[in-house]
Amino acid sequence: MSLPLEDYELIRQLKYRYCRCIDTASLDELRELFTEDAGVCYVGGSYRFEVQGRDKILEAIGYAFHAEAIAFHHVNHPEIALTSPTEATGTWYLKDWFCDLRNKIVTDGSALYRDRYVKIGSEWKIQFASYERIFEIVTPFTEPPNITAHWLAKHGSKLPTT
Repeated sequence: MSLPLEDYELIRQLKYRYCRCIDTASLDELRELFTEDAGVCYVGGSYRFEVQGRDKILEAIGYAFHAEAIAFHHVNHPEIALTSPTEATGTWYLKDWFCDLRNKIVTDGSALYRDRYVKIGSEWKIQFASYERIFEIVTPFTEPPNITAHWLAKHGSKLPTT
């Protein structure tokens, strides 16, 4: 089944917004991108995070992308397929970088996202998002990088000190 260009573009914008909202901790906007029953499964070199339900997804993202983190998610090379007039799948190549200032580690990697989308009314939503790492490099540091701008420091959640 061919994908109308408008639907293709709407799904691309949906995924791009998802990345922007994660990196900027825009949880209210991110909420609008998922179905209520959405699920995620992210598999890295040392973790497997799997959860069901939009509220649980947002809680976990809010906790992970906090004021002591710096994040960068970039997706490209979309392979989007319409499986019905209201359902689609997407495979995306992810390049990401994450600096955890609290735990003093930098994670650099790439993965393949494999997502499912549903069209509700005229809007596409994420029903399921998953990735499995192609590579992941976790590097500890003793001195933080010279940070001259830090969005999440101003807008991310403040974690309790340990």
